[in-house]
Amino acid sequence: MKKLFLPFLTVFALGFATSCSDDDDPAPDPGNEGEEIVKQGVLTENETWTADNIYILDGRVVVGEGVTLTIEAGTIIKGEEGQETLASALIVDQGGRLIANGTAERPIIFTSIQDNIQIGQTAGTNLTEDDFGLWGGVIILGRAPISVTGGNLTAQIEGIPANEPYGQYGGDDPDDNSGSLQFVSIRHGGITIGQDNEINGLTLGGVGAGTTISNIEVVGNQDDGIEWFGGTVNASNLLVWAQQDDGLDVDQAYSGTISNAVVIQGGSEPGFALELDGPEGETLPTTAPFTIENVTVIGNSESDIIADLRDGVLCNLNNILVHGVNANAWVRVNGADSQAELVNDRIAFSNWEVVLAEGATIDGLIAANDRVALPAASASKFTNNVTAITSADEASVGANLSVFSWTYAASKGAY
Repeated sequence: MKKLFLPFLTVFALGFATSCSDDDDPAPDPGNEGEEIVKQGVLTENETWTADNIYILDGRVVVGEGVTLTIEAGTIIKGEEGQETLASALIVDQGGRLIANGTAERPIIFTSIQDNIQIGQTAGTNLTEDDFGLWGGVIILGRAPISVTGGNLTAQIEGIPANEPYGQYGGDDPDDNSGSLQFVSIRHGGITIGQDNEINGLTLGGVGAGTTISNIEVVGNQDDGIEWFGGTVNASNLLVWAQQDDGLDVDQAYSGTISNAVVIQGGSEPGFALELDGPEGETLPTTAPFTIENVTVIGNSESDIIADLRDGVLCNLNNILVHGVNANAWVRVNGADSQAELVNDRIAFSNWEVVLAEGATIDGLIAANDRVALPAASASKFTNNVTAITSADEASVGANLSVFSWTYAASKGAY
């Protein structure tokens, strides 16, 4: 069905400075004031946002169907304050594309209007990882398969009212292409976008394998760092730090591969490092487990649950390093359906290394709800694949941390 789009408003300040050619693409000088360009509503034509300006998201800014938004390396985007219907977010609708390819030297930065970061800089001075919920986040919606109730192929992403002409995700195209995100840092987000619902740093709803998601950082988000709602997109080189809920969250029969990721638990009440949910509906786009591999989980004194496996999730969890967690840390196999998948080897663990807190044991790392012990045959599918080490320096598995040298987290010594 043809969609009707809301009008959009773009406010331009006068006095554009002449820039060098695209071939040269020089980095703007730090301290260059440039312009603040305000964006609102639905983008109905292709646009390019350039690094010599700062872009302000005033409410929901939507990349409409058939539209491509290109964001130049080094560009800074700031989200305005405002909750629920006034919450700021960048949303890529089905059929729209976001081309946001930063570089290690010039990442693209999404942050809050409160951040005093300026053109040419990679960090401001007035906010820290403990400043969260100051704006919304980035939402990408594609046409790849999902599993939701009622056998539906599509759903409306959480926080976007059903009467809006955007917000739908899911479909039957596993190779759908929503664009490319590379070397992107998303900071201080997670404000309430709907009733009882905070937005993730990066939301991927039904995003297809034709999309590139690589070298992504999420810092200080009030909700999850990154959440996949179904889809098939592969994602690599991911860092989540100081989220207030879960680090990496997977739902609705996601079927891609997540590789080389770090979750650094922060805040006083962090959620799960990994929250892994199975299908929500009777119709399954795939019966193959997704894979999470080469992951480092860095806990803190409040970190209890390393991974929560729920709703009959199908997953392979390979080459995982866990350290810094407390003596109560564990992997929860949540519910009879997930416990059955463990028995059937459709939840599988391989090559885990854990730095145990004082008093903790490998056997105590896995259990069912309420820490009820699993049958020995089931528990052994985990414990036989875990090695206790005395220090993270001894690890032979986990993420390759060297690829994260460009991040804000690295500059603050978070790992």
